[in-house]
Amino acid sequence: MHGLRFGVGAALAAALGLAALWLAFSGGTRAGASGVEPKIDPLIHKIRHVVVIMQENRSFDSYFGTYPGADGIPMRGGVPTVCVPDPEHGGCQRPYHDSSDVNGGGPHGQTDAAADVDGGKMDGFVAEAEKAQRNCVDPNDPNCARGAHVDVMGYHDGREIPNYWAYARNFVLQDHMFEPNASWSLPAHLFMVSEWSAHCTVHDDPMSCVNALQNPGNPPDFHARRGGAPGPPPDYAWTDLTYLLHAHHVSWGYYVFPGTQPDCEDDEMTCRALPQNAKTPGIWNPLPYFDTVRDDGQLRNVQPIHDFYAQARSGHLPAVSWVDPAGAVSEHPPARVSVGQDYVTGLINTIMRGPDWPSTAIFLAWDDWGGFYDHVVPPRVDENGYGLRVPGLVISPYARRGYIDHQVLSFDAYVKFIEDDFLGGQRIDPRTDGRPDPRPDVRENVKILGNLVSDFDFHQRPRPPLILRQYPVPAAHAAARGKYAAGTITSLGRASLTLQVTSTGPHDTQLNGRLLTVAVDAATQITLDGKDVQLAALATGDSAALRVTGTSATGFTATSIAAEHD
Repeated sequence: MHGLRFGVGAALAAALGLAALWLAFSGGTRAGASGVEPKIDPLIHKIRHVVVIMQENRSFDSYFGTYPGADGIPMRGGVPTVCVPDPEHGGCQRPYHDSSDVNGGGPHGQTDAAADVDGGKMDGFVAEAEKAQRNCVDPNDPNCARGAHVDVMGYHDGREIPNYWAYARNFVLQDHMFEPNASWSLPAHLFMVSEWSAHCTVHDDPMSCVNALQNPGNPPDFHARRGGAPGPPPDYAWTDLTYLLHAHHVSWGYYVFPGTQPDCEDDEMTCRALPQNAKTPGIWNPLPYFDTVRDDGQLRNVQPIHDFYAQARSGHLPAVSWVDPAGAVSEHPPARVSVGQDYVTGLINTIMRGPDWPSTAIFLAWDDWGGFYDHVVPPRVDENGYGLRVPGLVISPYARRGYIDHQVLSFDAYVKFIEDDFLGGQRIDPRTDGRPDPRPDVRENVKILGNLVSDFDFHQRPRPPLILRQYPVPAAHAAARGKYAAGTITSLGRASLTLQVTSTGPHDTQLNGRLLTVAVDAATQITLDGKDVQLAALATGDSAALRVTGTSATGFTATSIAAEHD
């Protein structure tokens, strides 16, 4: 427990009276505050494992805009009736079917969200994409667009993302899921775990934090990924969900592709970055910078992704899991849509094959709209959001079949569900959580926020697994023999490489989720972006499809490697 180590700010709060300070920060109101304990359906406790899978940068209309029955792209006779102004070329652009596996998207920071929405006209997408920076060093820079041409009006359907549409047909599709914040990935991930994005000036003093929709303080690798020197670690001093989970002895895990993270083994405030070949960017992995995680000695709960696969297989998932991708499998432009879908399918198949499936709820979403077109005006609940609409899916043995949830939702609904299931309805609420901070409201209590319990039928017989086919991209050398494994290269040796496996061939599923080290010899055929190369040309973080021979007992050797730069 943290006790009362809140510094000068907390002493001031006590002197003023917490209620008065709350009114000062919230403009005299508190969303959803009633003093009444939330009514919790006791059947929610059939769910003992919540898994949040967060992908990257897609709007609802870009993935499900033509899904039957959903609030999709306005059309008449199969032709879109909306047309978004195109300042660079004149006229306007209508939504169109885009079969491309690689997209460019558009800028997606705070100013871009406001420009795209354009006071409710929802017509700024093309203009913002045309003004965006190009050829950026960091593919995750929210100011950038990555395509050779503007493609933000394009949409995919069941032809490009058959598994995502299959999940919608068989489980629950949410067509009014909004990003909790009207800006980019880092604040979205902060809201996902804490319901706020802020900038703090005093370590362990949550009252030193002020609202920061765009710039809460970037992880050290943010500048390094742009060719600069690593910056100092941010200090996220406000209260997050793990603080409550720890206080109530509820297990949790946050799973990332292993690598350079702030790995303070003794829970220090500042620590050196230990090179572990990480490929999950810090902006998608904010928990190590929260004071609560360090103070509670829970940094080790931020775990490598292969631990998730192992725990799912063996039936040892924690109560709450967040799973975040590496760039190559994230669907964040320029990552391939097919590779991201393949990775997510592998995660879900692994859960479904494991002992915990009968008591699991999977919440799948994309963290922000990525600059892609969406036609629905986001509701405004406070100065931070909501942001634009993103796809949301609920997958569970108790999920309704083929149900479209039209409730207004945001990632706040995930937190609310977790709190109702595991914490007796306790909210991240400065008045009651024992660790007050000056957040503008209690997001879980916003009146328009729907309840995810509506997506479940806890009276139905638990549904069996729906194991979907993965669609691995064939290795370049069709004649190569051996087991098929694809994923992200996490380390390279003089005659070996290590691959975080995210998909396999249909007969090689025993390799899925493994951290697989393979020998590379003179007979190994290697290509990079379609060209014959030597092993030295590959880099950590490249996507790769391998054919391997051997066994776990004897070791594996690659017969073929087809790699692409991330």
